[in-house]
Amino acid sequence: MIPISRPDIGPAEEQAVLDVLRSGMLAMGARTAAFEEAWAAYCGVKHAVLMANGTVAMEAILHGLGIGPGDEVITVSFSFNATASAILRTGARPVFVDVREDDFCLDPDRLEAALTPRTKAIMPVHLYGLMADMEPIAEIAARRGIPVIEDAAQAHGAACRGRRAGRFGPSMFSLYATKNLMTGEGGFATTDDDELARSLRLFRNHGMERRYYHDRLGTNYKPTDLAAAIGLAQLARLDERTARRRRNAAWLSTQLDGYLVPRVPEGREHAWHQYTMRFPGERQRVIDGLTERGIGTLIYYPVPIHRQAYIQALVPGAADLDLPVTNRLADEVLSVPVRPNLTDDELAAVAAAIREVATPVGAAVAR
Repeated sequence: MIPISRPDIGPAEEQAVLDVLRSGMLAMGARTAAFEEAWAAYCGVKHAVLMANGTVAMEAILHGLGIGPGDEVITVSFSFNATASAILRTGARPVFVDVREDDFCLDPDRLEAALTPRTKAIMPVHLYGLMADMEPIAEIAARRGIPVIEDAAQAHGAACRGRRAGRFGPSMFSLYATKNLMTGEGGFATTDDDELARSLRLFRNHGMERRYYHDRLGTNYKPTDLAAAIGLAQLARLDERTARRRRNAAWLSTQLDGYLVPRVPEGREHAWHQYTMRFPGERQRVIDGLTERGIGTLIYYPVPIHRQAYIQALVPGAADLDLPVTNRLADEVLSVPVRPNLTDDELAAVAAAIREVATPVGAAVAR
């Protein structure tokens, strides 16, 4: 079986963990600080705050911006559940807009119609490693005086018109085991705002800057130096691994001409967290055929957030939302292996298997 994901762990990560274990400092310490400094420099922002996972990093950002009961945050339904659950845990309400067919990300043309006096943030999701079309989103937000929060969980190293993910506003990156940059579990909150950064650090550490002096209400979202050590070793090879992902994706697309392969809009640089194709009307048959041939696949995401049972219970009107592109994509998308540790033979096997089991439907994605 050629799995869709396999953590790329080598001697550098193993030695980094061993060094931490031998140091006697396992909790948030020198490795955490070094990883934060390195990630902030990589993204081109002032502050990176490491946390226990990406979901709590997003919760901390929302909390730090003062978002709470009665507020609305505009986002998309075609994403992982944490995009909405982080909003709901503040007491605010997610407002879902549709995505575009060419990039699977928030449609800027649908944004202004969703704005209300209760809108306190706009949260585009950079899906599969491709950033949303950020310039029109940022322009609308600036005109209305509304912050943009980037859900960059899958977008390590991606860029939009020369600006890396994390440069358009407070941002969350996931460091889960399958991500392009991983620590097993973990997440970053990034920002250029000094006061927000202070709020994030206080919130993750029981409201403390000095031990046992609690300046405000906080909680325990602290990372470990074990995770940070793995992350530092991973970051040293992130650009190399991203280049390999881009090479793999480009090769797959040349081999799969005539199929609905993912596209990269002009002005954006894809990080290829996933290589996600579309198989209208035949996805399950393709899954079965690829499985028989030893090719791993996954559907990200088969049930949009607005159709989840708990969302329909908590968000009035969610069940009646008209999100045709979101619904169509959820019925058609399928991710196949693109990870950097694929061999050339494995990559060729992926392409050959798709050609054997799937029906060519034309090169254009848009309908």
